[in-house]
Amino acid sequence: MNKFQLYRLLERTEELKAKRHPMFEKNRFMKFLMWFMVAYYAAIMIFMGVSMGFGLKGDYSAAYHRLDGGFYWMLIIDFWMRFMLQETPAQKSQTYALLPIRRSFLMNTYLIQSMLSWGNLFWAFFLVPFGLVSIVPMLGWMSFIGWLLGYWLLFVFNGMCYLFVRALCMKHMLWFLVPLAIHAGIICYAVIPDHNALRVPCVYFIQGFVEWQWWAFAIVAVLIALVYWANYVLQMGMVYNEIGKKEEVDMKSVTQFSYLNRYGVMGEYLKLEFKLRMRNKQAKMQFFMGLGFILFFGAMLYFTDVYDGPFWRSFICLYDYVIMGVVTLITIMCYEGNYIDGLMSRRETIYDLLRAKYFFNTVILLIPFILITPLMIIGKISVWMNLGYLFFTAGVLFPCVFQLAVYNKNTLSLNVKLYKSNTGTAMQNIVSAVALFLPIAIEKISVLLLGNVWGYAPLIALGIIGIATHRLWLRNIYRRFMLRRYENMEGFRASRKS
Repeated sequence: MNKFQLYRLLERTEELKAKRHPMFEKNRFMKFLMWFMVAYYAAIMIFMGVSMGFGLKGDYSAAYHRLDGGFYWMLIIDFWMRFMLQETPAQKSQTYALLPIRRSFLMNTYLIQSMLSWGNLFWAFFLVPFGLVSIVPMLGWMSFIGWLLGYWLLFVFNGMCYLFVRALCMKHMLWFLVPLAIHAGIICYAVIPDHNALRVPCVYFIQGFVEWQWWAFAIVAVLIALVYWANYVLQMGMVYNEIGKKEEVDMKSVTQFSYLNRYGVMGEYLKLEFKLRMRNKQAKMQFFMGLGFILFFGAMLYFTDVYDGPFWRSFICLYDYVIMGVVTLITIMCYEGNYIDGLMSRRETIYDLLRAKYFFNTVILLIPFILITPLMIIGKISVWMNLGYLFFTAGVLFPCVFQLAVYNKNTLSLNVKLYKSNTGTAMQNIVSAVALFLPIAIEKISVLLLGNVWGYAPLIALGIIGIATHRLWLRNIYRRFMLRRYENMEGFRASRKS
């Protein structure tokens, strides 16, 4: 079997792997929804590209030079979006590591597939219409092709950097701070001074692609080659460390959380929630990623006027609460699927677990509340907006998301260090969309009818009612869960074996 035949066999194996997954039949609607959302965002990007091109039509040179002078914004956004969408090659190649296939061939195959993936072309929905309007009429098709090729190489390099950082984050969460610090430094250097010192070098560099200058392509090619080699070395080692379960264990004192003993069984589950985020790689990374996004958007709102519009202020304030609470609860009971049989052996254990989860995640909401305080001090976000979204998240969004405890039946691993992308079920995606946009719609209607202060009163009132009645709706969720317990337990067991 030659290398091309082996490559085709690997592709076929990946297709069969997806089709034979226990959740394949249940996720068909979710896949349709995912493709619909891709088409939706692609249409938005096409509209943005055309409108920006025609908006600067009076000065074609200024149109694409203004975009090129801030191309690093696209790279930063693209980098953080990949955490939700892209797998690392080590995740795919570890399945075949014990087969008689050359290790170098496996890793090179998946690295090249990552470089040539369709995700690196997603920004073309924005760049192609923009370039057709602003570059082709002035400079011709060859300059336009060189410009697109240069941007594609930059996104390939960005994707390889993501793979390297993503693999390092699996070794230690502190590596997450490296790209965060670099991107924060770039943004501060660009927006804080009166004169953006990055603009002229960025325009000059992208102009090299437009004019087909060899040095511009050579710089990106060398950078891609260096990051490719770094990924190859790092991820080859990670695959075999994962298979062999090789770990560096430091002896540490075990935190007892003895002050929670006074709460009985619920206190034990509160300890479990704390330890889940302290010890489990996936839950820990999910928490720190949420914290990083809050700091990032908070810095954007604090230091710049880009998101000073009413909608963006509301969206960022709500998103800070959603990502710390709602996003982590979308997969409620999925971690517990690893030991669901033990939980079901005691009466009303699930009810105590749900109460512990609610109290824990409600307390966690104090983190975004504190981080938003500087924005309240400078007047970017009002006190009433902050309180409105705080209470609405705890009293309305949490009860809605907790309904997924009845229907979630796909186990998430507690042991695997290499994060495996999980697109989620259709219901999880729908609940996520509702949690992001329903509160903003209620807020806008309330503010329009009642004013900027009293407009947040309905959010606060609904939230207080939900918090005060938490025992009632948690008990209702518990009863419905028990009616579906055998179906859910079957799903948890099946997904543990997959």
